[in-house]
Amino acid sequence: MSIFEEINGKIKRAREALKLINYVAEHVSAQEFYDYMTGEIFSEDTTTLQDVLGNEFLIVHELSEMSELKKMGRKIDKRVIVDSPKTVIYKAHFKAMELELKYAIHKKDYYWTKFRLKQHRESVLEDNSNLPESLRSRGEEIYRKFSNLVKDRNISST
Repeated sequence: MSIFEEINGKIKRAREALKLINYVAEHVSAQEFYDYMTGEIFSEDTTTLQDVLGNEFLIVHELSEMSELKKMGRKIDKRVIVDSPKTVIYKAHFKAMELELKYAIHKKDYYWTKFRLKQHRESVLEDNSNLPESLRSRGEEIYRKFSNLVKDRNISST
């Protein structure tokens, strides 16, 4: 199986997962997905294509992020992240994070939800010089909303 066949299968499953939480993703081709995941970035994110392909929540996140960028009129290619205003990138990222967390809660995967909330807090809210100040409150809102949804779960924090 080629990498593009694998990506196509993962996109299809992620589209179905997103439908479960009432989100319809834009069409994203395997080539677009590959280019986006292997393209230029401005952050220090070390998540690889293989990391994403191996985790259903990360696939949901990346597919919805690309979908949001398309809805904002962006062309998905290797340079979309560095060629787009940071406000556009973070708006797409925050929507994708919200959808990813919503899907994790739908699947009752509270460990993943808490893990990603911790990552979100540390890498976006606490230590991120790229985050436009105008979007900080949106990032904090996502953190509060989903932290409150899982705080009553009898699971120790990661």
